[in-house]
Amino acid sequence: MAPVPASGSDNKPIILVSYPKIILLYPTFFGSIVAAILAFFFNPLHQHNQTIAVVFLTLMTINMVVLAFDFPRTTSLIVFFVLVSLAMGILLLSIYFPTLLPDVAAMLKRINPRANSTFYICFATMLGLIYIGVFIHIRFDYWEVRPNELLHHHGFLSSLERYSAPNLRISKEIDDVFEYMLLRCGRLILHPSNEPRAFVLDNVLGIDRKEAAITKMLGALQVQIRDERSASL
Repeated sequence: MAPVPASGSDNKPIILVSYPKIILLYPTFFGSIVAAILAFFFNPLHQHNQTIAVVFLTLMTINMVVLAFDFPRTTSLIVFFVLVSLAMGILLLSIYFPTLLPDVAAMLKRINPRANSTFYICFATMLGLIYIGVFIHIRFDYWEVRPNELLHHHGFLSSLERYSAPNLRISKEIDDVFEYMLLRCGRLILHPSNEPRAFVLDNVLGIDRKEAAITKMLGALQVQIRDERSASL
């Protein structure tokens, strides 16, 4: 007997997209826009311009660390933020009170990190163009969960692969607390019952909501299958 699709809102397909990790750089993207606006009002030699550069570089470094390492525990994330806050405080004190920490102030004077608003605008534009490319790409590579089948759309010619959705096994993994905090993203593993391999989707946004929706859809489908079979006996 063919499975009966779940009724109501459970019939609506659930779209799953695996994003590249570069989407996690969005704080740096918005930070560069803010830095461009602030730097526009200050001369490149102004002291505030150096502060803007230091804050921007710190933000970008934090973002790069998110891409490079995983923070599986909240404790490790707290320790990281404490260290970053201490480093930021030391740098800012050295800029505005050079006699307080003369060695650090001398180091900053030698490095002299500064940038004008054009630099930040160019950086934001470059990252923005990459984001546009990413959002175009995902329109040609995504998964669709329906009550009775799992579809994989991929390629510019809209290639389509179909898998059986009933008895689909799913598992959720959140390996990085930082990434989860930024975009509520994580890894979703799909294992159709008739497939020897599992499909791993990294950086699925709103992973908790997606997992709950899939579980609700497939759970409702299984209940309806059982009810129909029992009614026919």
